[in-house]
Amino acid sequence: MSNYGGYGNQNQNQNQSYGQQTSYGGAQYTSYGAQGGADGGGFLGGSQGGSQGGGGKGAYGKDTLRPLTILQILSASQPHPDAEFTLDDTELTQLTFVAQIRNIAQQTTNMTYKLDDGTGTVEVKQWIDSEVPKYNELGDPIESKKEELKVGDWVRVLGVLKAFNGKRHVGTRILRVVKDMNEVQYHLLEATFVHLYFTRGPPEQFNAATDASQGQGQQQQQQQGNGYNSNGNGMGGGGSNQQQANVHLSISARRVMQCLKTTPQHNEGLHSQQIAAATGMPYADVMKAGDELLVQSLIFTTVDDNTWAILEM
Repeated sequence: MSNYGGYGNQNQNQNQSYGQQTSYGGAQYTSYGAQGGADGGGFLGGSQGGSQGGGGKGAYGKDTLRPLTILQILSASQPHPDAEFTLDDTELTQLTFVAQIRNIAQQTTNMTYKLDDGTGTVEVKQWIDSEVPKYNELGDPIESKKEELKVGDWVRVLGVLKAFNGKRHVGTRILRVVKDMNEVQYHLLEATFVHLYFTRGPPEQFNAATDASQGQGQQQQQQQGNGYNSNGNGMGGGGSNQQQANVHLSISARRVMQCLKTTPQHNEGLHSQQIAAATGMPYADVMKAGDELLVQSLIFTTVDDNTWAILEM
């Protein structure tokens, strides 16, 4: 998995347990202990119906499993009843989320669960089907045991988003108990990662653009620093370490620093209004420059937040 702020590396081991992250928006899909529906779970091959039926050209390529929160599920848009649901300008086919059971209602044809993940609540309908018997190699029937779900259990749902009479619900045939509570936090991180992927682009491009902008910014600051000092208005004096630190400061910050160094003052330093008057800078620029110097630990506040003095190194 690619890295947004180190997310991919921190969760590599959990990724082995909860599912293999693949290319979102492509033909591959994610497995969450259910083989991604490839074991006949009812989600591949156009088995979903209702408002998510869709199909048509390229349907298999869009048949991916996306991790979501309930808030994202409720925020998905549907232009008209026959249209696909979309989120982040991307069509939703299969989805998965983790939530806690708040209520269970048994109907004639389905079990309806009310689930809550902290971001919202949604109903999940698990249809009751007559199971096809399975046999072992000797021809003996194999008894299938279903997990008994109860109110308060955390569960992972794999299904499709549907709408009926203007009310949304998730239709599913796979609903399993979460046995490791780390899966809840992992899922929230994964849903965040995928949201960033669709809204900001692949993390590789994001990291490359950041590196390029940082390199250009440092070069520009270096050029500005050299040009400013060559005019005779530079810092002057001070040690080599202090001068190297000042290279990365903005012009406004260097002017404020120079004013603090050369203007007669008491032990408490100078007030920001005094600096603005002495330098002729707009007051807003002085405050912004002061924040920059405070972050760099080159000055410190004295009698109040707007009175500064140089931090001697």
